[in-house]
Amino acid sequence: MLLSYESLDTKSLTFYHLFSLALIQGITEFLPISSSGHLILLPSFTNFPDQGLLIDVSVHVGTLLAVVIYFWRDSLSILKGFSDLVTENRHSRPAQLTKFLTLATIPVIVLGLILKITDLIDILRSIKVIGWTMIIFGIFLYLADHFSLSEKINLNYSIKDAFIMGLWQSAALIPGTSRSGATITAARILGYERKSAARIAMLMSIPTILASGSLEIANVWHKADFSHFNDAIVVISLSFIFAFLTLTIMMRLLNSINFTPYVIYRILLGILLLAIAYN
Repeated sequence: MLLSYESLDTKSLTFYHLFSLALIQGITEFLPISSSGHLILLPSFTNFPDQGLLIDVSVHVGTLLAVVIYFWRDSLSILKGFSDLVTENRHSRPAQLTKFLTLATIPVIVLGLILKITDLIDILRSIKVIGWTMIIFGIFLYLADHFSLSEKINLNYSIKDAFIMGLWQSAALIPGTSRSGATITAARILGYERKSAARIAMLMSIPTILASGSLEIANVWHKADFSHFNDAIVVISLSFIFAFLTLTIMMRLLNSINFTPYVIYRILLGILLLAIAYN
C-alpha cells in the first residue's frame, strides 16, 4: 500500500537506494507478505534518507504497470467494462468485472479517508503493530487456504463478494497486514481456488493503487519535490521489472504449492519485528 512521508525535501538518492526501494516494493507488493513490514526494516540497516513523495509514488507506478501488463487481457476487459457501462451494456462480463472492482474499492477509500482525517494511520505505523499483524493475518491466510470448502474458478460478480473482499482489502490499511494477503484470504474464504484467488487479488490492486496514489498526490501536490525525475524513471523501471518477475513466479508456483511458505515467512518476520520492538 502507498505510504505517506512528511519530509518532502528529498536529498540526492544513490542508485543503491533506488535499487533497494524498487527491489523491496517490487517483490513484496503482490506477495502476501506485506510491503510495509519490509520497508520498516530498511532504515534499520541503512542510513538512507527519506526518498520523498515523487519516488514513493514512482515505485507504485512501476508495480501498477507490472500487474496491468501481466494481466493484460483482464486490464483490457476492465477498460471495455467502462465503455459498456457508459453505453448501458451493463450485463456484459467486462461491465460486471468493472462494477465488481469498483464496489470492492469503495471500503478501502472510505476507511482510508477516515484514518487520514483522524491521523490514526500515523499511530498505527509502528513496528509492534506490523509485527502482530504479520502474525495474525498470516494465520488467517493459512486457515482460509487450508479449510476453503470449494474451488470456484470463475469470479462471482455478486455485490456480496465485492463487499466482503473490499472489507478485507481495507484491513490492509493497517501496516503489516498485506493488501494481497488480505484479499487472497477473503477469496479463499469465499471458495475460490488458489490461482483464481491470486488473480482476483491482483486485479483489485489496480483501482486501489490508482485511488491511493491519486489521493496522496492531490493531498501534497503543492509540496512535492519534482527535481528528481531521472531517479523516478529509474525506480519505475526497476520496480516494474521486479514486480513483473515476482508475479510470474508466484502465479506459476501456485500450480504446485499452497500459501504455507508465505505464512511461515510472515510469522518468522513478525516474531523478529516483535523482538526488536519489545527490546
